[in-house]
Amino acid sequence: MATAAEQLARLRRLAANPPPASSDFDLNSDIALPEGRRLRPAAVLVPFCEGPHGLSLILTKRASSLKHHPGQIAFPGGKLDGTDDGPVAAALREAEEEIALERDNVEVLGLLAAHETVTGFLVTPVIARVRDAFTPIPEPGEVEEVFSVPFSHIADPARYQVQWRIWRGRRRFYYTAPYGPYYIWGATARILRGMAEGLAG
Repeated sequence: MATAAEQLARLRRLAANPPPASSDFDLNSDIALPEGRRLRPAAVLVPFCEGPHGLSLILTKRASSLKHHPGQIAFPGGKLDGTDDGPVAAALREAEEEIALERDNVEVLGLLAAHETVTGFLVTPVIARVRDAFTPIPEPGEVEEVFSVPFSHIADPARYQVQWRIWRGRRRFYYTAPYGPYYIWGATARILRGMAEGLAG
């Protein structure tokens, strides 16, 4: 099994040579995207922490009471607001708000190419290392649960499957990477699959 130091070195190489931009429409070439569409900028933190068996990725389960994407698995993050000085600042702010991860406890490793979502966001993933152990505190009303997934799971391209559901009257295909009781899919799975491909290269 790879050590945390070896896994971290792989993440640093990935951040220095990120995979190409991705989209929720990658598997759906028959869907025509409107010309001149305006995407809203957003950012997510992709934070890895060290444990006894190597690195793990911290993810959240969104609250089931939310209007948009209730109960879905997501990275800490959200749209950029007027106080954010770019995607890194937005990702750090959102992670602090959503899971109480203080920005001083985060080492930013680099940015991935932006990902376009079906909901009209252009999301910049920010890869990071959590410097020291911390106790996640889910933001009430926003985050139902905070959990972690082993590096070995998200870095293995074989873990990703293609499934589909009806969306706007037609089949929409998407990636999934289930882990235990957690159904990781959609934009989160697509971003992670791009990372897995880059880490395997």
